[in-house]
Parts: sequence; structure tokens; C-alpha cells
Amino acid sequence: MTMISPKAAIGIAAGVCGTLFLGYCIYFDHKRHKDPQFKQKLRERRRAKKAAASSNRRATANFPNMKDHEAVQRFFLQEVQLGEELLAAGDLENGVDHLGNAIAVCGQPNELLQVLQQTLQPQVFHLLIQRLPSIAPRVMAQDKQMQEDDVE
Repeated sequence: MTMISPKAAIGIAAGVCGTLFLGYCIYFDHKRHKDPQFKQKLRERRRAKKAAASSNRRATANFPNMKDHEAVQRFFLQEVQLGEELLAAGDLENGVDHLGNAIAVCGQPNELLQVLQQTLQPQVFHLLIQRLPSIAPRVMAQDKQMQEDDVE
């Protein structure tokens, strides 16, 4: 009877473990693809990923310098118009974000909120109110960044 060297035993054990792992992966991949709802779940996951990517892009809105009144007014009008267009197209999430950006730079946000409350559907207005607290810190952070850039 011949003895197997320790290196050979480790190599054989690694080969067996690798084969078992590969078989495990193939089995569950096959099982996953045979699921009748696989394609639907995959599409939903891709949509969610795409929506998350777009929300990250819109979260980094370039707010104007708050000291430049013309730029603030241009930004305000642009955001209101874009928000209304997106809401009309049925994209509530992005539309509400743009309207929130407009409210954040508005000189009289209470009056604007009253107008929006009268013109928007109640569920859209409620979504807007829920999003407002997350928009204000972004404006403050960008304004602070601009002030620091002015100092340098």
C-alpha cells in the first residue's frame, strides 16, 4: 500500500471541494432559471436598480448660488416647469423632487406650498411634504460649499 503525500491529499481535497461548489452553483442557477417568475423578478430588480441610479442623480441637483437672485429665479422656474412636466407624464418621484427643489430655493415657500396644495392631487402633495425635510440639508450643504469656495 502506498501513502499519499500531504500535498497531494490537500490538492485532492481542494479539487473535490471545488467540484462540489461548482455543482452547487450550477444546481441553484438551473433551479433559479426554471422559476416561472424569474424573468419578472429580474425585470423588477433592474427597474429598481435603474430607479435608484436616477434618484442618486437627481439627489445631486446643482442648486444656484443663493446670493445670485437671477440664478435662483431661473433655477426656481426651471424646477417648477420640470416638476410639472414630470408629474403630467406620470413620473411622481422625479416630479416631486423637482418641485421640492423649487420650494427649497423659493423666497416665500409657505405661499408656494398653499398654491401647490390647491393644484396638486392630495397624495402627490403629501409625498412632496414628506420629501421636503430631505431637500433642505442639500441646499444648505451646497450653499456652504459655495461659501467655502468663495473664501479660497
